[in-house]
Amino acid sequence: MRVGVTGGCGFIGSHLVDALIEAGHEVRVLDVRPPHQPEAEFRPVDVLDAEGLADAAVGLDALFHLAAVADVNDVDRDPARAVAVNMLGTANALLACLRAEVGRFFLASTVWVYSSLPEGVEAPVDEDAPLAVAAGRHVYTTTKLAAEMLCHDFQRQHGLPCTVLRYGIPYGPRMRPSLVIPTFVRRALRGEPLLVAGDGSQCRRFLYVGDLARAHALALSPRAAGRTYNLDGDEEVSILRLAETVLRLTGSPSPIQFVPPRGGDYRGVAVSSERARRELGWRPQVPFEEGMTRTVAWLVQQEGLAATRQP
Repeated sequence: MRVGVTGGCGFIGSHLVDALIEAGHEVRVLDVRPPHQPEAEFRPVDVLDAEGLADAAVGLDALFHLAAVADVNDVDRDPARAVAVNMLGTANALLACLRAEVGRFFLASTVWVYSSLPEGVEAPVDEDAPLAVAAGRHVYTTTKLAAEMLCHDFQRQHGLPCTVLRYGIPYGPRMRPSLVIPTFVRRALRGEPLLVAGDGSQCRRFLYVGDLARAHALALSPRAAGRTYNLDGDEEVSILRLAETVLRLTGSPSPIQFVPPRGGDYRGVAVSSERARRELGWRPQVPFEEGMTRTVAWLVQQEGLAATRQP
């Protein structure tokens, strides 16, 4: 199958390209930067360039749309750009599939959408849980909800089969430096305090990026057309435990410092990934401790390489 990936040089996108190549697919990366993999075809294009995106999609059988402003700090700094990239960029990608006659569309969404749950909904929540328009949430979450709605609109009005993949909290090699685990590792290596919001009891089900990428390849199954899937980790991990794990794996004497919680942060409601297990045969395979060992080793290596480049 000829598969395109917008954002294919990013953290998750690059691992998706790895998984698709390993599964035997021909992969085309649609991004502003070239991919990590020389065997992948590269088409330089910005998702805000509707015509360029449509041209780059010609000949594809399926398109995974991962390109987005995903760092909430970047969203806070420039919410208008985030809205443009995440919402208009999704509309452009959907239109590109129609114009290029691409048969399947896949949207990278997030379990952060469940911060829009109305009061009284019991956990764990599945893909059919109701979401409240007036709920308090982050602008990033709003852009992802809007992107999901666009997918449903294009599927209903134009017959384009769309699959929505709601990601848990991914981690692993090639992470953006601004994410919490690289930040903790960097501070630990420098002997600086690890800053934990609130009391650190808030939990996340961290998901190793290789497990997440593998789910995408499975979602190419015809059964996944028109479906939404939660792709979350199996194990609840508190932010305090995450910080303690980083200190243990780096051997750092850095203290943990508690700071005020961040406004609009994801509440961390328990999410069910049973549909993906049942319909796709997917479940996470890399335990948290093993994944963190791999990730911290990679981050330590990157910090060492960065230090050698400094004058």
